[in-house]
Amino acid sequence: MDLIEMWNQMGWVAKAVAFILFFMSMWSVGVAVERIFTFTQARNQSKLFAPQVAKHLKEGRLKDAIAISSSKNYRYSHLAKVVLAGLQEYQFQQESGGSLSREDLLDTVRRSIQRASALTANDLKKGISALATIGSTAPFVGLLGTVVGVISAFQGIATSGSGGIGAVSAGISEALVETALGLVVAIPAVWFYNYLTGRLEYFNVEMDNSSSELVDYFIKKSA
Repeated sequence: MDLIEMWNQMGWVAKAVAFILFFMSMWSVGVAVERIFTFTQARNQSKLFAPQVAKHLKEGRLKDAIAISSSKNYRYSHLAKVVLAGLQEYQFQQESGGSLSREDLLDTVRRSIQRASALTANDLKKGISALATIGSTAPFVGLLGTVVGVISAFQGIATSGSGGIGAVSAGISEALVETALGLVVAIPAVWFYNYLTGRLEYFNVEMDNSSSELVDYFIKKSA
């Protein structure tokens, strides 16, 4: 019995489960592809951004550093978003008259950087929780289809009055296909989730380091 014949003999519940698993599979693949693209762009753009903004800051060109941080060329860069928030807050406080003390100024800039880091990290995590949900629930969805299929197979036996392994083997094989589909959906989703979570942790470390370096720069500048 091939898959097409199995599909034709499935009940509406089993077909509904198969459709759900197919949707979950497409969703997980779509999220994974989009996040991998975003993370790759973030890594590549941040590698180009970091030395350029560092050069402007060492030379004291704050406005040039802000301009390059807000450039569309670095719209995916997580470092650019964090650095931009700190630079803009520092510039705003300087242009507003400098009424804050040195410590208050640094605290204000530090809080601005922390908010930007939290928002950027949350933006990078978009969709990743869906992979965890799909990876953990897809096997159970497939198992649901299997249980329904086995019930249908035994109901067919009770109706026809025939028994033996030959009478239930076809129905059980159809039912087990649902479990296999659930595993096929869950395994890649878990792989993608673990891979993207590792990349995300690395980005968080980079943002923390950049935040600390920027605050140190402002401390030296205001000394």
